[in-house]
Amino acid sequence: MGYSSVQKAQAALLRVSTLPAEVNLSGNDKVTMTPAATPTDAQADASDAAPGRRSYRPAADPPGLPPGLYFVATPIGAARDITLRALDILGSADVLAAEDTRTLRHLMEIHGIALGGRPLIAYHDHNGAQVRPRLLAALAAGRSVAYASEAGTPLVADPGYQLARATIDGQLPLFAAPGASAVLCALGVAGLPTDRFLFAGFLPNAAAGRRRSLAELRDTPATLVFFESPRRLARSLTDMAEILGPSRAAAVCRELTKRFEEVVRDPLGVLAATFSAREVKGEIVIVVDRPGSASVDPALVDAALLTALKEMSVKDAATQVALHLNLARRDMYQRALHLGGQA
Repeated sequence: MGYSSVQKAQAALLRVSTLPAEVNLSGNDKVTMTPAATPTDAQADASDAAPGRRSYRPAADPPGLPPGLYFVATPIGAARDITLRALDILGSADVLAAEDTRTLRHLMEIHGIALGGRPLIAYHDHNGAQVRPRLLAALAAGRSVAYASEAGTPLVADPGYQLARATIDGQLPLFAAPGASAVLCALGVAGLPTDRFLFAGFLPNAAAGRRRSLAELRDTPATLVFFESPRRLARSLTDMAEILGPSRAAAVCRELTKRFEEVVRDPLGVLAATFSAREVKGEIVIVVDRPGSASVDPALVDAALLTALKEMSVKDAATQVALHLNLARRDMYQRALHLGGQA
């Protein structure tokens, strides 16, 4: 009697059930593995070295990989956050290319995938113009090429766009093997609306450029997602609180899927104050709520308007409170008129 699809899936999961729980595949080209919590370090080391250690195994007589370029998503932290299809592609592609070849080689070793004499080519922002013709030639010759960025999904704040364009322009096959993404992971834990979001990548380094970019995004009717470095985090949050509004809900997501994962959820003003007094490390994603979707206590709004009305006209008071609380100016004006009439 043949195996059902469920039994096959269970068997495939069993083959990877003893892999390390976490691997840091980014940061200064250093790769560090953390074994699963259950066995001791000595037991984990012995298991890694023991003959017959369980690891990924392709299906018997797997079908050949069709020619084309395959963008393969790789884990952003935990080595087991990789799909079986991605492992199949890495195990059978004719040519492998990677933003960091050491990181990809180590990931393949963790999952028991042998390089087997296949070429492993470095392809990144600094050598793309020189290496791209070689990869395109392999595609034109009918070979399969798998490309992986250092962590996450290629093209999402990672190399690959020019390679994708050249592949499409050459009318060559292009495929995606989806998987881990820091953007989607952060959206999942931030607790903010996800029905519409905009990924804005890294903000400019210079303060003027950063503030200009935030001003352009201020009224975007979508949740905003940014990547940020630890050394610029406090400055970016301060600019966000000033330009997007201090009461706008947000989350700072740090070291997602790794041992020291942390998610801090607070209004931007609070986050700016919190991280101005903290030194942080690791990879960071900032998620910011869309304009006007934050809930503000009506009593707080009235108190702010009444205070402003003591020194300002109705129009100026409404404008100031609207900007401070990130609320619609028209609504504040109508409320200020009502409060002014009661005074």
